[in-house]
Amino acid sequence: MRESTVTTKGQTTLPKDVRKVLGLQPGDKLRYILLDGEVRILRARPVLDLEGALKRPGQKTVTLEEMDEAIAAGAVDPKQ
Repeated sequence: MRESTVTTKGQTTLPKDVRKVLGLQPGDKLRYILLDGEVRILRARPVLDLEGALKRPGQKTVTLEEMDEAIAAGAVDPKQ
């Protein structure tokens, strides 16, 4: 278990091995996820890192217009 001390300004230093596991470099940003009294710390990733994350081999590229058509075709009126 790793520990660090919180200063009067609410700051702390992440232990070196925690920084290494998260792949943190000076200037990186962190995200904090609160879950039932626990906190998970993640390295924030730029949106551009997600480019190609959903690409599958052999999968056709879909245009925004095709996505809109598919959404409209699958839309259901909740009042019916």
